[in-house]
Amino acid sequence: MGSPVVDLADEPADRGVQLGQGQLCLALLGALARYGLGMAFPRPPGGFPWTTFAINVTGCLLIGVLMVAITEIWDVPAWVRPLLGVGVLGGFTTFSTYIVDTGQLLTAGAPREALLYLVATPVMALAAVWAGSTATRSLARRAAGRRRV
Repeated sequence: MGSPVVDLADEPADRGVQLGQGQLCLALLGALARYGLGMAFPRPPGGFPWTTFAINVTGCLLIGVLMVAITEIWDVPAWVRPLLGVGVLGGFTTFSTYIVDTGQLLTAGAPREALLYLVATPVMALAAVWAGSTATRSLARRAAGRRRV
């Protein structure tokens, strides 16, 4: 089983630097995917930021899937978690843009939409992490049961 905690204390000194460089490169891939979606589905001025909302919720769903997969199902090295979780999915999700979007909704005179967005994003993000992890565990149990037959 993969380790749920990344402990680099026993790693060579340059391992942390290499891990950080890997996270940076993979975060760039996640950020480019987010940017591409933002360009493909732009938000109209004063409109609800559906693209950012969908990116954050989808990213959180994938974080739930990933964390269960690499800590409970697959036997992977400990460095996989920060590379994929913090790197790719950390670069993909954008909670800083979520705050900017909330401010833009307020500036555009849409306080109800801003409040809805402000509350719905973290609620749906946490629900997505739960759904991703629960579904992944369920699918893994079902697959393991079929292998025993």
